[in-house]
Amino acid sequence: MQRTQVNDVTIERERCVVVEFADGHTCTFDLEEMRRACPCAGCRGDRDKGMAPWPTARSPQPLGVDGAEFVGNWGISIAWNDGHSAGIYPWSALRDWCERGEPSYPPDSGLGGPGEDVGSH
Repeated sequence: MQRTQVNDVTIERERCVVVEFADGHTCTFDLEEMRRACPCAGCRGDRDKGMAPWPTARSPQPLGVDGAEFVGNWGISIAWNDGHSAGIYPWSALRDWCERGEPSYPPDSGLGGPGEDVGSH
């Protein structure tokens, strides 16, 4: 059994995302932390420039989830109530985030694996 195999995902639309992995490990992710750590190229580019991708002056409050879709067995895509939906959160990156206590980015693509910490930008 892989540590990144997922049994269940629960989305509390204005609070958190809860991921239950097949090995029984459960991780809870705050929505605001997830939105700030969006792994898409645009949000990553903002962080690389020292800008926070969320919130902006036009961001609705409170932040919420309008929808979500599984991306195969690989991860989850979240549609946020601010209109953003480009990021895909890989299960492996979410598991690493849960265990490390912070998201990280590899040098060549989205969220997950060894690389830069979100807070270093």
